[in-house]
Amino acid sequence: MLLTLLFLLGATVAAPLPSVELDKRTTHSGRATWFTPGLGNCGYTDNESDPVIAVSKSFYDQNGGGNCNQWIQIKNTANGKTAYGHVRDSCPGCGEYDLDLSPSVFKQLGSLDTGVLPISWHFEAKGWSP
Repeated sequence: MLLTLLFLLGATVAAPLPSVELDKRTTHSGRATWFTPGLGNCGYTDNESDPVIAVSKSFYDQNGGGNCNQWIQIKNTANGKTAYGHVRDSCPGCGEYDLDLSPSVFKQLGSLDTGVLPISWHFEAKGWSP
């Protein structure tokens, strides 16, 4: 009986938590750049006025592209401005916590002439939209 109880307790404590869900509740810090959207890896054709985000390969690959259409809140840490966009593409040249933004999203945070912005960001809950 005691051995069975210890086994069940050990199995419960040792169960790993899914890292994807933990990532979605985490605020990340990185850099934002901008790009001209087109046909993205999520299979949608977008343009410069769409609120599009390309995430790093590691975030895109989670759940086999499972972050497609997931909304993200982005904050420019230099001026406090906030914007929202949804994942529609991957950014192979981005660092793990960097984002590539469509011009419409980038302009809400700063000037396109700046080119690169310091940001913090997090995923919104599944099904959320602005």
